[in-house]
Amino acid sequence: MQTEITDDFDLTKIAKSGQCFRVREFDDGRFRFISKDHVLYLKKTGETTYDLSCSKEAWQNFWSGYFDLGRNYKKIRRESRGKNSFADAAMDAGEGIRILRQDPFETPITFLISQRKNIPAIQKAVQDVCQAYGQKITTDCETLYTFPTPENLSSATETDLRELRLGYRAPYVLDAVRRVETHELDLTALTALSSSELLDSLQSVKGVGPKVASCVALFSYGRCDCVPVDVWIHRAIEEDCNGCSPFPLYGEDAGILQQYIFYYERLQKGTEYF
Repeated sequence: MQTEITDDFDLTKIAKSGQCFRVREFDDGRFRFISKDHVLYLKKTGETTYDLSCSKEAWQNFWSGYFDLGRNYKKIRRESRGKNSFADAAMDAGEGIRILRQDPFETPITFLISQRKNIPAIQKAVQDVCQAYGQKITTDCETLYTFPTPENLSSATETDLRELRLGYRAPYVLDAVRRVETHELDLTALTALSSSELLDSLQSVKGVGPKVASCVALFSYGRCDCVPVDVWIHRAIEEDCNGCSPFPLYGEDAGILQQYIFYYERLQKGTEYF
């Protein structure tokens, strides 16, 4: 089917924004996204038109929410302009990025895996975990694997995960799996918590600090007031904002500004990912 998206929506920038690690770009311009057992191929065909591989119902009931299409990013950029010159430049560079609403189990696991790894290494580790413990899906153009459920991963041992190059992160992943399995960490109930309570609950998991907790809050629970601070954001604050964080200026949209700045900082400084 075909759909029209008139708000900010740039597939390349979304794929390179560091939010998720299983997006694939094909040579013909298609992008593949996978979440739970949903697989979507989409390609830009006009200024605001896109070809989709899914049904109208799947687009409306699942993927529109995944791409946060209920939020007006053009309006956010317009209303945010003028508060900080560096953030203005970052918004211009990152126009088209959207906050993806990802699975609340996949996100903490992948961001635990991501610690002290570059993006290609993260992508490979996540792919290996999916292949070892996820369910196979065959489409017209590839074979891929779902992200494992807590039940799938509960059969893994620390040795198993270390063999998948998770290293010191292996016990962190297993602790998260155990807490979810026993409902000590109820991923659905977390939705009702305030952002500060949500961050505190997520940090009860071994290995989850403020940065990973903020990533989960932002990318799974849509808490756009949460700002993950990694080395790139810290560098932007210190080097480009004279040591003064711009994020308090943006309130409930600060997490969206974080994505623009993260993308812009990496684009400016240059990395192997770009």
